[in-house]
This record gives sequence, structure tokens and C-alpha cells, in this order.
Amino acid sequence: MAIKGCLSVTKYFLFVFNLFFFLLGGVLLCFGLWILFDRSSFASMIGAASPTLKVFSYVFSGVGILTMLLGFLGCLGSLKEIKCLLGFYFAFLLLLFAAQITIGVLAYTQRNYLKTSFGTGVENIIRNYGISRNETDMEETLDFAQQQMECCGWYTPLDWMKNQRISENSSVNLYPCSCRNSSGFIDYGNSSSNVSEVDVEPKNGFCTTASRDRWPVYQTGCMNSIQNIIINNIITIVGVCIGIALLELFFMTLSMCLCRNLDQNYNKLARYS
Repeated sequence: MAIKGCLSVTKYFLFVFNLFFFLLGGVLLCFGLWILFDRSSFASMIGAASPTLKVFSYVFSGVGILTMLLGFLGCLGSLKEIKCLLGFYFAFLLLLFAAQITIGVLAYTQRNYLKTSFGTGVENIIRNYGISRNETDMEETLDFAQQQMECCGWYTPLDWMKNQRISENSSVNLYPCSCRNSSGFIDYGNSSSNVSEVDVEPKNGFCTTASRDRWPVYQTGCMNSIQNIIINNIITIVGVCIGIALLELFFMTLSMCLCRNLDQNYNKLARYS
């Protein structure tokens, strides 16, 4: 009697929580589709870059679909006591858990390579910034990142000196508008006099200043800004990751216990055949 009571509690506990996950997945999917199909108005409303919102829409939609699938397997498998669905539910959670562990290990062991590769990619975007007639998605994302994180370049603002338009236009003093910091100048050491800044209307992402040696830009590279964000939130990030992993292990254990203790002589799938 006590075993049946425990199984009933386990069954309905799994059902309630997976029903919540199913509804949560539906909300995430709807939110992702809303961003995807209404990206322009959404971007103007929150001031985000359109390519960035496109990535977020795919992430929200993908996570929503996976969460709904997981919730469906857990709800139906536990409520109707269908062993194959509980097995799929366990296997799906196991794959997610293994993928998280693998990604975490690779991210930690290959962190220097990933940082170098990402930095090389950003430097290539900076080098070719403004060459095409229309701003590309990657250039718009870089502008958004520099404005929001108040940074300039990847390592330092000097990265922008490698840009083709800035290096080729020696007669025009250009600097990236997304780096603009009205409260400060960066002095490259070639000018000791006070130079008043004169900006013209931005064109293709570049602004003009009175001196090539003094740019009114943020003096911190975006790599440092990203590292500071991660360091300041490292406890929260680690806590969320550990919490998700423990939750997955908990539901894996419940689903396996329920599956193993169901009546071996009664096939729940028979009623649906």
C-alpha cells in the first residue's frame, strides 16, 4: 500500500511539473515567433540590433520546442504510465545533461582558443567595416555591442586603426560612431594641444572629428567588458547551471523509478492499439 502511494505521488508530481514545463515551452515558442515576425517594431521598442533579435528569436523558439517536447513526454508518460514514453523522457534528459557537461568541459579546456578565434572574427569585422554599401548584420551587431557595453574595438580602440576606410582616408578624420563617448577623448600621443571636436552627420557608421589623434570614444575594449560582465555574474551563472543539472538528475531519477516499478504484466500501450 505504501509503495502504491509513493508511486501515485511520484506520478502526479511528474505530471504537474512537466505540465508547467510544457506551458513554459509554449510561452517561449510564442515569444520567439513574435520576435521573429515582428522584429522591426520590437527592435525599435527596446533599442536592440535586428540581427541580435533574430538570433534570440531562434534561441527562444528552439528552447520552447524542446521544452514542450520534454513536457509532453513527461506528462503523458507519467499520467498514463506508458513505459516507452518514460524511457524517451529519461533518454532525452540524459542527452541534455550529457550535452551540458560536454559543452562546459570544452568551453573550459578550449577557452583560450575560443577567445582567440572570437577575437580574430571581431577584428575581421572591424577591418572590413563600412566597405559594403549597406550595413551587414555582423556590423550592426558590433555597433549594438559597442553602444550597450560602452566599449570600442576588441582589445583596444586602436583595433579600428586597421579599418580600411579609416586607414585609406588620411585627409578625413573618421572614427566609428558606435564607439562615441561624448564625455571623454582618447589621445594617441601625437597631439598635445586642446582640439575641439566637430562631428558631422554619421555616414556608413563613421563620424568625423577635428583631429585624427584624438577620438571621442570609449577607451575599453569589448573583450574586457565581456570578461567583466562574466566575472561580475559568475556566481549567478554557475548557480543556474548547477540548478538546471540537479533538476535534470532529479527528474531522471523519478522517471526511472516510476518506470521500473510499473506493473510488468500490464502494457499501457494496449489500450491505444
